[in-house]
Amino acid sequence: MKADDLILISVDDHLVEPPNMFDGRLPARFADVAPRVRRLDDGSDVWTFNGSVIPNIGLNAVAGRPKEEYGVEPTAFDEMRPGCFDIHERVKDMSAGGVLGSMCFPSFPGFSARVFSAADDKDLALAVVRAYNDWHIDEWCGAYPGRFIPMALPILWDPHLAAAEVRRLAAKGCHSITFTENPATLGLPSFHDEHWDPLWQALVDENVVLSIHLGSSGKLSVTAADAPVDVMITLQPMNICQAAADLLWSRVIKKFPGIRIALSEGGTGWIPYFLDRIDRTYDMHHLWTGQDFGGKLPSEVFREHFLTCFIADPVGIKLRDMIGLDNIAWECDYPHSDSSWPNAGEELAVVAADVPDDELNKITFENAMRWYSFDPFAHRPRERSTVGALRAEVAGHDVTTRSFDKGRFERTGAGTDLSALASNATA
Repeated sequence: MKADDLILISVDDHLVEPPNMFDGRLPARFADVAPRVRRLDDGSDVWTFNGSVIPNIGLNAVAGRPKEEYGVEPTAFDEMRPGCFDIHERVKDMSAGGVLGSMCFPSFPGFSARVFSAADDKDLALAVVRAYNDWHIDEWCGAYPGRFIPMALPILWDPHLAAAEVRRLAAKGCHSITFTENPATLGLPSFHDEHWDPLWQALVDENVVLSIHLGSSGKLSVTAADAPVDVMITLQPMNICQAAADLLWSRVIKKFPGIRIALSEGGTGWIPYFLDRIDRTYDMHHLWTGQDFGGKLPSEVFREHFLTCFIADPVGIKLRDMIGLDNIAWECDYPHSDSSWPNAGEELAVVAADVPDDELNKITFENAMRWYSFDPFAHRPRERSTVGALRAEVAGHDVTTRSFDKGRFERTGAGTDLSALASNATA
C-alpha cells in the first residue's frame, strides 16, 4: 500500500501539559497547592507539586528537532513545537504527518500518575487526578472529536476510588486507562494481590483497556550507573516484557477473563520468542507450579488479552502471523525521540511493502478502533481519513526540522548517572 493511502491511528503518543490546564478546575481551597509551571534561572520550565520539581525532559519533546540536538536535559516550552502542548497545533501536526487518530499518554504526572498519588493530602491528589482527566477528555480530546482516543489517569492509592473513576469516565466515552507496569515498584500491592480486584472488575464492566506504558513504574532497566545512555534506551522494551510475564501468570486474567491489556511502546519483534517461552514454561512446569489456563496454551491466552504496538519494527512485521494479526497496533510516539513524525507513513509503507492491504489495515487502524471502542469515521468519511487526504487539508503547515539554541543547557549523556535518570526520566 502506498503511504498516501494508509489510514493511521496511533495508540501511543504523548502530550506535554500546558501551564494553564488546571485553571478553574480545582476547588478554591487547593489554589495555593495546585500543580503549576515555574521557570528556573537556567531558563528551563518545570512543574512543581507537593514539594517536587518535575522538569520537561528533553527526549520527551523533540519532534521537529535535528537528532544532534536530542538530549535528556530539561527544556522549556519555547524550545518545543507548539504541537507538544497546544491542541490546535497538535491536530495540524497530526494531519501534516498523516495521522488520523491519537491516544496521548501524560508527561509530568508520570505515565501512571505516580506524581499525583504521592501527595500527602489525598483529597488534593484526588481532585488533581479528576481535574486532569476531565481536562484531557473535555478539552484535549473534546476539541476535535474523532481525532483522539481518550485516556484516563488512575487513582493508585485506593482501588475502590480507582474503580469509581473508571466508571465515571467510561460514561464520558473514555475506554482507556494508563497504569503502572509494576505496582510493587511503587510500594503498592503487586498484580498478584486481590487488592486491585475492584479496579479490574470496573475495567471489565465498562469495556476499558488497561494501557501499560514502559517506564510507568518509574524505573527503567539499567545495567550500571555509569553505563552509556544507549544501554538504557536499548533495554526499554524489557520493562514491557516483564509486565507481560507478570500479568500473564497472575490471577488477574483467570479471575477476570474479560480484561484487556495494551503493552505500549514495547515493540513487537520479541513477542514470538516470548510466546514460545511461556508455552515451554507451562509445558515443563505447570504440574508443580499449579498454573491452569483451562486447557489453553499461555500463548493462546496472551492473544485473547494483550495488544502490542510498534513504531517501526521490520522484524515484528515479518513475524506478524506468529504474534497475531488482531494483537498488533501502530504507534507514532509523537513528540518523543523514537517517533518518525512527520514521515511515519513513508517509513511504514517501506517496512510493510509486502503486507496485504487487509492485514495492514488491521495493524494501522482497525485493531485500535476495536480495542478502544473508537470510531473516527463517525466524524469524517473514510476517504478523508488517509495520509494523503489529511496532509492536503493542512497544505503548507511547516514541518521542517528546526534547530534550537542549546547553549544554556549543559549537555548530558556520557557520564550521566543512569540509575538516577532511569527513575526520574518518566516521572
